[in-house]
Amino acid sequence: MTTPIIQLAPDLRMLRCNNPSPMTYTGTNTYLLGHRNIAVIDPGPDNPDHLGAILDALTQDQQITHIIITHSHLDHSPNAAPLSDRTGAPIYAFGDSHTGRSTIMTQLADSGLAGGGEGVDASFAPDHCLADQDQIQTPEWTLTALHTPGHFGNHICLEWGRHLFCGDHVMGWASSLVSPPDGDLTDFMASCAKLRARPHRIYHPGHGDPIMNPVERLDWLTTHRLNREAQILASLETEPAAARDLAARIYTDVDPMLLPAAARNVFAHLIDLKQKNQVDQTGPLAFDSVFHCIS
Repeated sequence: MTTPIIQLAPDLRMLRCNNPSPMTYTGTNTYLLGHRNIAVIDPGPDNPDHLGAILDALTQDQQITHIIITHSHLDHSPNAAPLSDRTGAPIYAFGDSHTGRSTIMTQLADSGLAGGGEGVDASFAPDHCLADQDQIQTPEWTLTALHTPGHFGNHICLEWGRHLFCGDHVMGWASSLVSPPDGDLTDFMASCAKLRARPHRIYHPGHGDPIMNPVERLDWLTTHRLNREAQILASLETEPAAARDLAARIYTDVDPMLLPAAARNVFAHLIDLKQKNQVDQTGPLAFDSVFHCIS
């Protein structure tokens, strides 16, 4: 089956990988930016058919010169290495899959916490690391990297004029998963505020359709998280609980298959609340810890 190529703007096309799931929605979006010298943003999972579709999208006078990864979850980055092998284009990202973790998330990872998300590309190793505000410039386009941890420690958004390739930090169809130790809610909220201060007109997310009202969507995400925080605190005021129990109490309208992911989201909130001195846990900090409100 031929992968459709969607023209989003002059010199900007999108291909959608055939990897739909409850976590990826209709599939991973791969963006091709440029007229002759093409940047491929998020070439997707280890999927030879999608790799072929990316290469088939090139015209005779086009070449891939840059491969850029917003973050190294398994649905975004594994195709980067084979695409680089086929084209010779270098891979750019903030860093490997451990880069950008906060201190508390590093401690949790060191204690053995893992999993609970979209899967980490443990072997991911970019050729070039981009710091916050670094630019990639060609005669055709300029991209500015914005470090936006929260969904993942090495997550970046890419600014192209008033367009923003926002990876999985902002999506129009769902709130972004924040799953420790790779996801950090304190960082997520700070990254939302960082993006809201910039004058973007349109967001191009890692999954789903373009977001035409980015400020409204960021405000919704922030309000959604604050409402979830209030639900967690209200539940803990009734009785202490662990993340799994809180998720079962609060997420009453989701597919039971998604409750493990919901519990990770709750755990992210609990860590954020702990850092704000609103909750504490019995014993060492861990996913199974029982939390209580600090009066």
